[in-house]
Amino acid sequence: MSGLSDLRLTTQRQAVLNAVQHSVNHPDAAEVYEHVRASLPRVSLGTVYRALDALVEAGFLLRIETSGPARYDGNVEPAHHHLTCARCGAVVDIPVTRAERQVIDEARKARPELRVSGVRLDFRGLCPVCRDAEERG
Repeated sequence: MSGLSDLRLTTQRQAVLNAVQHSVNHPDAAEVYEHVRASLPRVSLGTVYRALDALVEAGFLLRIETSGPARYDGNVEPAHHHLTCARCGAVVDIPVTRAERQVIDEARKARPELRVSGVRLDFRGLCPVCRDAEERG
């Protein structure tokens, strides 16, 4: 992975980064594209995809794999994980740190020949909107 300072932030990459970092949800590439087009009307969807890939590779963004399109997170701090809603596909942040440390410690004990540096937990369930709808319905 490249370092944060290794990536040249072009106008397009900066616009993509801003779109993700200022989003209230975890947008997919199409949502980022629509947001960026508001300020850069000539930007192409391919440019947005390439910018997202470069920003993820450089550590500016996280890519969240879902059963649908990948979603992106501007919060790259390791002290949070994600729940993907099984109904609507929304991605919600979950700040969980203790579980992460326990899983890493267990992995290190189980396989001491490996250098375990992190873990990514992906939670599945229902977001608050879908949970409430299910309880009412």
